[in-house]
Amino acid sequence: MELDLTPKSAQPLFEGEGGGYYTWYSSQMPILARTNVGAGRFVLHPRGFAFPHYADSSKVGYVVQGSDGVVGMVLPDGKEEVVLKLEQGDVIAVPVGAVSWWFNDGDTDLIIVFLGETSKALIPGQFTYFLLTGAVGVIGGFSTELTGKVYNFDKDEVQKLTKSQAELFIVKLDKNQALPKPQIDITKKLVYNIDAASAENVVENAGLVKTLTEKEFPFMGEIGLSLIRVKLEAGAIKAPSYAITTAIQLIYIARGSGKIEIVDFNGKSALDTRVKAGDLIVVPQLFVVGKIAGKETMECYSITTTTKPLFEELAGKGSIWGKLSSSIQEVGLNVDSEFISKMKKSSDLIPPSY
Repeated sequence: MELDLTPKSAQPLFEGEGGGYYTWYSSQMPILARTNVGAGRFVLHPRGFAFPHYADSSKVGYVVQGSDGVVGMVLPDGKEEVVLKLEQGDVIAVPVGAVSWWFNDGDTDLIIVFLGETSKALIPGQFTYFLLTGAVGVIGGFSTELTGKVYNFDKDEVQKLTKSQAELFIVKLDKNQALPKPQIDITKKLVYNIDAASAENVVENAGLVKTLTEKEFPFMGEIGLSLIRVKLEAGAIKAPSYAITTAIQLIYIARGSGKIEIVDFNGKSALDTRVKAGDLIVVPQLFVVGKIAGKETMECYSITTTTKPLFEELAGKGSIWGKLSSSIQEVGLNVDSEFISKMKKSSDLIPPSY
């Protein structure tokens, strides 16, 4: 079984004055459909506004850039809209079917990457969006007769309802257009800044690893995913590891550049390539992945398709080598005890000067 794990960048789905939405097409990256994961990238220019919509997949959004983002959302079974503030480093869960609108109230672009699971999607490996309004809004697809009777509208009113907004998805709002203000108290419950959170693994001059699950951020439980942040200083290495929960990893390179290596079940290299900001990489279940930062700091964010991710490390204090008995290691590796002792002193985050 040969899998094409080549990293890909997002392609435009829509671009306009207010911004654009970019996607990874499963037709161009078949591994997405095979592993039932997907991704999208939102770019809202200043005053950019995305019409209310819902999607066929649950996903997590990470704010790559921006300080004055606003999202309005009606959650499944929700009784009213919640309005949340977003800034760089924020994580927000978007359950399947939730209706949301997005706005950039800042002076620079607001960039959000969405990573999610697509096992029940209309197109495996992709998110499909349904807009409530605009030129392709769902309400415009019904007959004049049905819409008129539902809303007690005459033909002219139906025409006004379905045709007044001719734009597709994202528009630029006038500076005088008022929108709901973020609810700070609710934002604290439904938004989590992973970049500002304490990491469980930090090595000086090497980097850090932060895992976000429903234990710290209960909203993640609504979408059945977890999120992992890995930050590597220039030239640093994240030692190989694999998910023992048979989860899929979907990795997005948010900043910097470096190298990703993936090894398959035959002990063969499935991927050994340079990566840059904007690249997306899929790690199939139980495949082993290692990361090396380039000449600048590399930051990547990845989802795992489970709420309780467990990883086995191939280096460091908690690695599998430290768990197996020395005699088994000597036989399995055909090395002596001194060699094994040296292996056990390794680290899962290695500085460039190591």
